[in-house]
Amino acid sequence: MKTLKDVKVGETAVVKRLHGEGPVKRRIMDMGITKGVEILVRKVAPLGDPMELNIRGYELSLRKSDAEMIEVD
Repeated sequence: MKTLKDVKVGETAVVKRLHGEGPVKRRIMDMGITKGVEILVRKVAPLGDPMELNIRGYELSLRKSDAEMIEVD
């Protein structure tokens, strides 16, 4: 299983499935991360957390712990 955390800088991935439960999963979906959406990993902070993503035409910073819950192709 490949997660968003494993995607390298400059690569694009398509969301396959969201893991997690309740409010955490809801928050991820509210940010626009849903099944089938394309995500570009723009940057990763020097210490590895957070990641900067391009999704649905806007930039989003996401913690690696949240990125682990997003399964991608």
